[in-house]
Amino acid sequence: MPRTTHLLVTLALVSLAASGCRGMVSSEPPIHFQHNMDQQDRFEGQEPNDFFADGRAARQYVDGTVPARRVVGQTLDCIKTWEDAHRCTGKTGEEWATTLPMDADADLLARGRERYDIYCAPCHDTAGAGKGPVVQANAGLIPPPTYHDDRVRGMAMGQLFNIISDGVRNMPGYGKQIPVDDRWAIAAHVRVLQYSQNASISDVDKDVKSARGWE
Repeated sequence: MPRTTHLLVTLALVSLAASGCRGMVSSEPPIHFQHNMDQQDRFEGQEPNDFFADGRAARQYVDGTVPARRVVGQTLDCIKTWEDAHRCTGKTGEEWATTLPMDADADLLARGRERYDIYCAPCHDTAGAGKGPVVQANAGLIPPPTYHDDRVRGMAMGQLFNIISDGVRNMPGYGKQIPVDDRWAIAAHVRVLQYSQNASISDVDKDVKSARGWE
């Protein structure tokens, strides 16, 4: 069969098949190969429901419920208006803040160590060398950098806070899990770990004075 004739026959068959589908209506449900819980019983927002005494499907919070991100004794997390840019963003103007937005007292450092051991030590280890138990278990995780190389030691306090909040590379951000003041406390503890191996007493004294706003 000549090539042109073969092409014309093919086009005719395709046209015939397409015309046979046009306008067809079926009462059968569409084919859905993998449901993945796409279709399931649920209630729309504000939908009425006769099962509950108040006639609403949405349930009220249990008495005493507080937002998960609020910690007793701490102020609420930052809001979109960012009334305190230093505390909320880690920046003063366009530059990373070099100081904490609160006093670097013993309570803050103790809180930072506690939160660090919970959220950070599994990967970064308690000394900040990047050899935590998750890394040691060869779980497919790219080892994090040590806090004690020159690049990380040179990061401003606000940049450390930002990394904790938003993450970097394969490290996830913890802004939705850790309240803002706790993130600053962790950043302060990271700086303490860096000083523990890389700074003289005079350097520590100078940085503490700077954090407190004495210089």
